Amino acid sequence: MTDLAAARHVLRSTFGFAEFRPGQAAILASVLAGRNVLAIMPTGSGKSLCYQLPALLRDRPTVVVSPLIALMRNQVAQLNAVGIAAATLNSANDIAQNREITNRLTGGGLRLIYVSPERLARPDTRALLKRANVGLLAVDEAHCISQWGHAFRPEYLQIGDARRELGSVQTAAFTATADFATRADIVDKLFGGKAAVFAHGFDRPNLRLRIEAKRSGFGQVTEFVRAHAGESGIVYCGSRRKTEELSDVLRSCGVNARPYHAGLDPLRRARHQDLFLQQEAVVIVATIAFGLGIDKPDVRFVLQADLPANIESYYHEIGRAGRDGLAADTLTLYGDDDIRLRRLQIAQSEASAAQKEIDRRRLDALVEMCESTACRRRSLLAYFGETAEPSCGNCDICLKPSRWLRVFHRFARRSASGHSPFP
Repeated sequence: MTDLAAARHVLRSTFGFAEFRPGQAAILASVLAGRNVLAIMPTGSGKSLCYQLPALLRDRPTVVVSPLIALMRNQVAQLNAVGIAAATLNSANDIAQNREITNRLTGGGLRLIYVSPERLARPDTRALLKRANVGLLAVDEAHCISQWGHAFRPEYLQIGDARRELGSVQTAAFTATADFATRADIVDKLFGGKAAVFAHGFDRPNLRLRIEAKRSGFGQVTEFVRAHAGESGIVYCGSRRKTEELSDVLRSCGVNARPYHAGLDPLRRARHQDLFLQQEAVVIVATIAFGLGIDKPDVRFVLQADLPANIESYYHEIGRAGRDGLAADTLTLYGDDDIRLRRLQIAQSEASAAQKEIDRRRLDALVEMCESTACRRRSLLAYFGETAEPSCGNCDICLKPSRWLRVFHRFARRSASGHSPFP
């Protein structure tokens, strides 16, 4: 039996799936052949199986680096439920629990061990993994490695050092969103410049894409959210204050809305997150702090009340809708003030001149998509290097063309800014 055939057998017998999803087989074949891999796969495409299946076909354990304790615990619980020996080593465990997990790992009793990047950075953790003779390092949310990605976390930069300390152990990194510059940065920082790169299926045809210029304060937001009465959704805002204000406005309209941002009391923030995850018809009004590890399949809409930083952020945020594969709605609002603020943030950042130039180009790409009269999906997929039909039939441009109105707005904006509206 070939490695891929063995993986297919485990897929059916252990996980209950009849066949691989699109893109999984090629990635699995590369991982099973011992290659280092960076895989960019959309949410819901089965990234975790691309390292869980190899872990079950090998004698040496797999270590999985994941950003959140809640996310690690959820995956471990799912694995344990189907009889797979997995555990998470983290600060939320008591001393006895971590000691037991350590003994199981060094004694060959675990297939997968989940750790945070902070835990992996500790010398005692690296020494433990050396003793356990880890055979594969899997990195989830790998875009966090790149300073050019949409959710950079400095702790992720140390994963490359840990990998080398573990004897340049085979590594497979996964993310749902990474443009060409981010991919190159991840490959350089994690793999030293060489890895097999797979980018598959950025299209989410179940998402309806809509982008509008701001025109009525909170009016567009309340109109959109109220049109989705009885459904769960996320409203992203550019500031903490706006999340509080907008959640108050929505509650006054009868919407069960709750704010979420890094400045909230941790207990209150956790309460709001649990409410959203466990109940229906709850709307979270959040900054980008509401992101990693949120796995709610039935989010029926995402509204971006302010322009995101770039197309990566746009794609990542709208991607939280419709993870169950059913129809979901997205709306992005933008205005001149948003664009000026984003340009100012880039100019005032501590990034290098080269990175600032890349950030400006990324912002320009997003603004161009907002102002374009072409199919939204076609423009979005082209940014990530994929092609699409001229008309998707599920975006505001294709469903309700308004070419001349958009041309007029573009003309007016460029004229007001002192730029010629003509090429």
